[in-house]
Amino acid sequence: MSHDFLEPLHEMAGLKVDFIERVPGVAVNGERDEVLERLRPNHEARVREAFGQPDWWRAEQVHGNQVAVVSSGADVTGEAGATASRVPLAPASMVSGVDGLVTGEVGQVLGIYVADCGPIWLADRATGVVGLLHSGKKGTEGNILKAGVEAMAGAFGTRASDVVVVLGPCIRPPHYEVDFAAEIGRQAAALGVGTYHDAGFDTAADLDRWYSYRMEKGRTGRMLALIMRDGAA
Repeated sequence: MSHDFLEPLHEMAGLKVDFIERVPGVAVNGERDEVLERLRPNHEARVREAFGQPDWWRAEQVHGNQVAVVSSGADVTGEAGATASRVPLAPASMVSGVDGLVTGEVGQVLGIYVADCGPIWLADRATGVVGLLHSGKKGTEGNILKAGVEAMAGAFGTRASDVVVVLGPCIRPPHYEVDFAAEIGRQAAALGVGTYHDAGFDTAADLDRWYSYRMEKGRTGRMLALIMRDGAA
């Protein structure tokens, strides 16, 4: 499915991105891990079709602001720090304790699950480095966007002015009392990113298209945001 809100990323060379919305016909009235297992065959098929492989990196998503730098190498010390650490590649890897992933390596698929929280895509026009962040109320309070850009800068020399940032569908007023989407926009401006685009969709407003944790009382599915560096920037 084509998503107009991802157009700023589709325009970039050496990059593949996608967003898997609500999957028709899959029962999602259950706990998160149970529902993710039900959704996984559909997600795997889409990732294989769009990215040429069935596996992707995922963050544990603990509603914090930590960001991991994904590497296929075995060095787990690397550029360790407050906002970045190196982890070895394994099929369907989950990186514990983080809400964001960045990589400079070609062929590493990054994924973030969301159901009201905001998915944030990051792409560096100059270096080709890419990232994905999970930013809801708490992640936004911790400015995970800044942490993500700083992780890219620390590991790969990224400049904020070269970064394209896209905020995807997320819950918004009047369905949620905190307008964290607006705050993410303010944070992007303060960082001086090169391009910022907000999809503008409210996940709580259209349950035929999106999953909403708040509207479905915590028993729902998850959308899947995806990004991969596919070649030189």
